[in-house]
Amino acid sequence: MCKVSNIIPVLNEASCLGLTLRCLQRLDPPAHQIIVVDGDSTDATVAIATHYQATVVKTQQQGRAVQMNAGGELATGEILSFVHGDTLVPNDLVTILCQTLATASVAGGGFISVMRGAQVTRWGLTLHNALKTNYAPLEIRPYRYFRDGLRVLFGDQAIFCRHRDFFTCGGFDATLPIMEDADFCLRLSKLGRIRQLNRVVHSSDRREAQ
Repeated sequence: MCKVSNIIPVLNEASCLGLTLRCLQRLDPPAHQIIVVDGDSTDATVAIATHYQATVVKTQQQGRAVQMNAGGELATGEILSFVHGDTLVPNDLVTILCQTLATASVAGGGFISVMRGAQVTRWGLTLHNALKTNYAPLEIRPYRYFRDGLRVLFGDQAIFCRHRDFFTCGGFDATLPIMEDADFCLRLSKLGRIRQLNRVVHSSDRREAQ
């Protein structure tokens, strides 16, 4: 089985990080690494990450792109998996990623993100997010959507790729305050197909619930 490094960019994620880390610790087969990259949290985020024995690295500059790049630099797995601090992945994550990237023509992928809270699952938002993986490239790169199977993934879909391909395409663009994930997919797609898997991860609806 290949080695998977899970990279989690965080900033004040004390309310949800413990559940995410417990989920990652229970993977079968286990992950090679769990790396938490902190952007100078002021709550108990770092203490929680340390409690769950994750590798913790701090960045002087905030921003998911900066933090995920720092995690990529530290990672030693063959596959990099970028997981948000409020996202729960399937128990067989390592098997899924290794099997998907065993196909040489596939450069990366992600999941269908189900948005849910303590009392409700937001099916409308879940459907919208799943569909924009298709309609976003249809709007900006329609010829590549049909020719290359281009898909544009977003952070809550747990994007993954090969370690070597991450650096070949330059990682995440740290100058972008938003949409760094979509930009990354466009560059990664030059190395192979981007797949949206028919599997789900569960992410918090806290931004919608506010």
